[in-house]
Amino acid sequence: MSRIFSFILLLSLLVAACKRQPGPLSVNDDGVGEERLSPDLADIEQSGELIAITVNGPDTYYEYRNRSLGLQFMMAEAFANHLGMRLRMEVAKDTAEMIRQLKEAKVDLIACELPQSIIAGNGLKSCGANSDHGSWAAREGSPDLQEELNAWYSDSTRAKVMASMNNVSANRFRVQRSQPVLYSKNKGIVSNYDALFLRASHITGWDWKLLASQCYQESGFDKNAVSWAGARGLMQIMPSTASGMGVNPANLFDPETNVMTAARIISKQEGRFAMIRNPQERKKFVLAAYNGGFGHVSDAMALARKYGKNPYLWSDVSFFILHLSEARYYKDPVVKCGYMVGSETYQYVDRVMSRWLGYHSVLHNAMPNLAAYSSNGADAHRKNRFSKKQDIITRDDSLFKVRR
Repeated sequence: MSRIFSFILLLSLLVAACKRQPGPLSVNDDGVGEERLSPDLADIEQSGELIAITVNGPDTYYEYRNRSLGLQFMMAEAFANHLGMRLRMEVAKDTAEMIRQLKEAKVDLIACELPQSIIAGNGLKSCGANSDHGSWAAREGSPDLQEELNAWYSDSTRAKVMASMNNVSANRFRVQRSQPVLYSKNKGIVSNYDALFLRASHITGWDWKLLASQCYQESGFDKNAVSWAGARGLMQIMPSTASGMGVNPANLFDPETNVMTAARIISKQEGRFAMIRNPQERKKFVLAAYNGGFGHVSDAMALARKYGKNPYLWSDVSFFILHLSEARYYKDPVVKCGYMVGSETYQYVDRVMSRWLGYHSVLHNAMPNLAAYSSNGADAHRKNRFSKKQDIITRDDSLFKVRR
């Protein structure tokens, strides 16, 4: 009788075990899968990383000049800072993917304001940032995280983040520049750094005056220029880019290091656009990539191809560069890098190329004197040896105007 009872008990336990739904799996130090509970605030704090997810867009999250921007991202970053940890932002294609990732405990938080009906209908909890459009969401099994989010967020919190975002937008197109530099038409001088541009032209294969035009657009020939995003020096190179190329970011204010590093960047981009056989067209694509990133330019080329345009012709591709700020285009399946501040890149290429034509029409085939630049003495803040002449070019001169 006892054997029969034991058998029935064992059978009941086996049936119950089969009916139990397993939780999410994690991998332990031995590489063996083990059941994991839904992580809450204590687990997140122990990891030192808050993982949020959102969608790409101007009000949510986008990359601009190696910097992450967007209101939802910046609020999530502010919350991570409040917790004293780093933020990892994941980007989903749509709402369904965000919800799935949260339910599977692959992320801790949806940093995108979803309608309350969608949040409740998927068994999630509203918490944190909210507006008339909806609120952020977390798993039901993370009450401590929800409580912390609700205690942190307020209208004043949102206002502070929005003020910071507006400040970034206001300064996005500004470069900290020194006083204007003086130049001479008669001597064929564009800047104190023409000899460097000539040397760099042997790396890029470009006319040195095109490099000079690009440098003016980047920094106004100010070797100490610093952009809002942290780009440094004459050619406005990001420290992370320099580090990736084996260049010490501290040396980016050295004109020679800066210009030669830029030349290497340009040369690399020339290789990536080798499929564009026309060298004049290729220059425009390289300039666009220098300003807006190779990925965004590739997206615009893919859109041009999709819409029956020539992906190797700038006049066709630039349309999509300009319109990658519109959801119709940045949400297209062929687009990989999402939203882009395309108007700046569009204008950047136009202005650099137009100024180059202006330089060329005035200076013709003038070649700078290689001895004119000395790495230990040339300084864009000082008047050069031609500044006593009467024929002086300033930034107000027609030579520097964008020709429409």
